Amino acid sequence: METPKVLILPGWQGSGPSHWQSLWISQFAYQLVEQHDWVKPLRGDWLARLDDVMSDLSSQWHKVKAALLVAPGDVEASHLQEVFSSWRPIALTALPFQSILIGSQNDPYCTAARAEQFAKAWGSHYLNLGECGHLNAESNLGAWPEGHALLNELMKEKKHGH
Repeated sequence: METPKVLILPGWQGSGPSHWQSLWISQFAYQLVEQHDWVKPLRGDWLARLDDVMSDLSSQWHKVKAALLVAPGDVEASHLQEVFSSWRPIALTALPFQSILIGSQNDPYCTAARAEQFAKAWGSHYLNLGECGHLNAESNLGAWPEGHALLNELMKEKKHGH
């Protein structure tokens, strides 16, 4: 059986060198989906870039097995609307693959209640890590082995057909 390919899709402004996403890329040879503009994200551009990467992998969306969704930004929140005008409305339909959505109690980009609403709509298992901010480098997660264990569980479950 082919080893699953793990893509890392950083959010707005990308991930610096001490972010767990960057550490996972270095440590596990995961593939970064590089964007043309990290500061002014346009939904169409970002989705096209993801499609390009998936085409390069001889893969398509229906081959996505699972997703670990960490600290999603609520692009409909008033303080984010200007930057993310092309990202609205947020699709609230079930994902066609299993997923875990991880949020925190005090994420400045998404309230815990909203993250839970997203998880419910997307059919994701919701995990609230408590007072951890945006779950980025400033959250002092380091290489975040607990998060990586969850990713491995997702991949293992799918591989064994559960």
